[in-house]
Amino acid sequence: MFGIIRPCRNRMGAELRSAWLAHLCGMCLSLRDEHGHLSRLVTNYDGLMISAAVEAQTEVSRRTAGPCALRGMKSADVAVGSGARLAASVSLVLASLKIRDHVDDGDGLAGKVGWAGRAVAQRWAAKGLSTASDLGFDASVMVDTVRRQPLVEAAAGLGSSVLVVTEPTETATGFAVAQTALIAGKPGNVEPLREVGRLFGRVAHLIDAVEDLEEDRASGAWNPLLATGTPVSEAHRLCLDALTGIRLALDEVEFTDARLVHKLLVHELEESVIRVFGKRDGYDDRRTPASPGSGLWAYPRLTYEPRRRGFWDGCGTFLYMCGTCQFCCRDPFPGPWSDKWRNNPCDCDCSGCDCSCCPCD
Repeated sequence: MFGIIRPCRNRMGAELRSAWLAHLCGMCLSLRDEHGHLSRLVTNYDGLMISAAVEAQTEVSRRTAGPCALRGMKSADVAVGSGARLAASVSLVLASLKIRDHVDDGDGLAGKVGWAGRAVAQRWAAKGLSTASDLGFDASVMVDTVRRQPLVEAAAGLGSSVLVVTEPTETATGFAVAQTALIAGKPGNVEPLREVGRLFGRVAHLIDAVEDLEEDRASGAWNPLLATGTPVSEAHRLCLDALTGIRLALDEVEFTDARLVHKLLVHELEESVIRVFGKRDGYDDRRTPASPGSGLWAYPRLTYEPRRRGFWDGCGTFLYMCGTCQFCCRDPFPGPWSDKWRNNPCDCDCSGCDCSCCPCD
């Protein structure tokens, strides 16, 4: 599972967390039932927003699912219907395009076994398009949009706007989120939701670029910020502007129950931006050598290195971080194997919502 939105159970509260899990499990089971067990690998935290957005415009639709290992072998009520199917379709199509990119670039596991990667990508794309067709929309629009990305990147250079590079992602996510209004039978919501999806795609693309920046700089890989000469402070500003735009666009949508969508796309998305950029413009101490701890735990903290660790190095790092309480007392902390920054679930800001008339309350 993956995604830039990683909700904290303390911030969400029991009711919204239960609804969030219902959509996550509903998408996973929809993938399994329609496309086989392997397709469940594309279950992701961001994709469930599609299911949540459909339900927010219609009504709650649930069924009881049997025990699952990821739920501690407990049964649960899960989302069913068009929303879960749409989320599954969109996730399959986008995952197939990402695998194809890895195969073409020769990186990752898919790049090492190109024939298998192509086979999986073709299978997932066909199934995702088929489900989309059953739901009444043409997902090939999304496919064609994302496939323009390499051409856009090739044309971008120093001095170009980074928004030129994020445009295909914005268009694809805007299209996907706009479909939730049509499936829900609320055509008046199409345009504001298209704007929500477009701006979400912008934030996702910029966050991904910043998280990979040091690693790409060290390896010489293409990165939109490096290619266009865009400083991190500007990427931060664009993300903050997008957050404001999402909030304004959501105010124009006619929802039946907006609480979960608002929580995810306003508050949790803002937390994702803070996790990557900090609360000030530019880099904070996340990407500079960290100072030793203070007080009782005056240990040397691991500094950021833009590289992955090997299996055994990662195991040693994991044990060291456990022994020095870095998983619970350091925020953010570097992943033992990936060395990517992770926000600490034990040290989150659970102060609640500061919106006036917030539907989350």
